[in-house]
Amino acid sequence: MARITLDHIRHAYGPNPVSDSDYALREVHHEWKDGGAYALLGPSGCGKTTLLNIISGLLQPSHGRILFDGRDVTDLSTQARNIAQVFQFPVIYDTMTVYDNLAFPLRNRGVDEADVDRRVRDMLQIIDLADWAKRKARGLTADQKQKISLGRGLVRNDVNAILFDEPLTVIDPHMKWVLRSQLKRLHKQFGFTMVYVTHDQTEALTFADKVVVMYEGQIVQIGTPAELFETPRHTFVGYFIGSPGMNVIPARLDGSSVTLGSQRLDLASAPTAAEGDRIELGIRPEFIRLGREGMPVTIRRIEDIGRRKIVRADFEGQPIAIVADEDAEIPAEAHVRFEPQGINIYANSWRIGGEA
Repeated sequence: MARITLDHIRHAYGPNPVSDSDYALREVHHEWKDGGAYALLGPSGCGKTTLLNIISGLLQPSHGRILFDGRDVTDLSTQARNIAQVFQFPVIYDTMTVYDNLAFPLRNRGVDEADVDRRVRDMLQIIDLADWAKRKARGLTADQKQKISLGRGLVRNDVNAILFDEPLTVIDPHMKWVLRSQLKRLHKQFGFTMVYVTHDQTEALTFADKVVVMYEGQIVQIGTPAELFETPRHTFVGYFIGSPGMNVIPARLDGSSVTLGSQRLDLASAPTAAEGDRIELGIRPEFIRLGREGMPVTIRRIEDIGRRKIVRADFEGQPIAIVADEDAEIPAEAHVRFEPQGINIYANSWRIGGEA
């Protein structure tokens, strides 16, 4: 497995890039630990696949270097980097049996046939295709073919990293959960360095030790699921992670207090912001308490989703979402309180402080 260093990587698909907007991938400078499980999470077009293809060697960056365990591999091919990559749609040999598809990357590297057989049979059990081992791949369903692709990526134990580009797109919902769990187990068992691209926050948060959130060609935060939820470094992270996402409310800073419309909150410290910065307060719906005391809100509608309710309301002219227990009382003249540990202050979308 490899420690992956992204040394001031930038990439533009067009010639002569000048401004940040010309780059599909703005400057990325990070080091990912040997044996880590990382998810690249973000919306379509944010640069996830570009970064993955730079790591794999399918794409050479416009600027910067990529290193595996300190060795510069920027100019090396995917094969020379010893990478396994699983793509969004199945890439298999239709004329081969399921067994031979899984055995191919091992036989291609001269692995002893007894070891090939052991690893392939183990992988057939993991991807739930043991009964299909002697069948030609041509007649299988799309999700079965994608399981073969996953198995081929995982059957080797000598790779520097395994890269996944939205690999569960064609898998049915139940099998997605099963395969995610198995990938997590395999990571813990063998310590592969894994990088997993997805736009699905559930996939990212259940698979990865660290989630790399990308937005408009840059990494805006790397953190554990708890860190992304509790202290989003960028307003996009707060919006993208969670359902519903974080409430973001225009604010004014005055030393160690923040003003929201006509309401004023004291903060535990005085965040530092420059004159002219756009100030916002971010708070997740789970950290808002609804009751008869506090700051007034106007209830617009209530969504009952089982064990909890999502209350949609207006607060100082801004729409907010509040999460309440299913049996919580919703007063006719409702008020809210913000839990101090849930408050985040942002300047120009970047976190500068929090807690009231």
